[in-house]
Amino acid sequence: MATDSESTKRAGAFDIRMVIALLIGVYGLVITILGIGFTTEAELAKADGLNINLWAGLGMLLFAASFVAWVKIRPLRVPAEDGDQEPTPRSE
Repeated sequence: MATDSESTKRAGAFDIRMVIALLIGVYGLVITILGIGFTTEAELAKADGLNINLWAGLGMLLFAASFVAWVKIRPLRVPAEDGDQEPTPRSE
């Protein structure tokens, strides 16, 4: 009799949480780089001295990291198809 772990498999790269983490992570990386290297004094004055690009980018990177941690801690299990399982040897 197959146990729960034998009859399911991980979703892997097709888990929507990884897609969301990738998109938010790329956007966060770009915004963080913009906040570190390309912020002018005029932009800081508009934001009352707060480097909003830097903080928003870091927040997005933290959000993406939390999604990746969620995927690693609680992986999505999908039912395995008949062709996906290796045949079990018969004892005669």
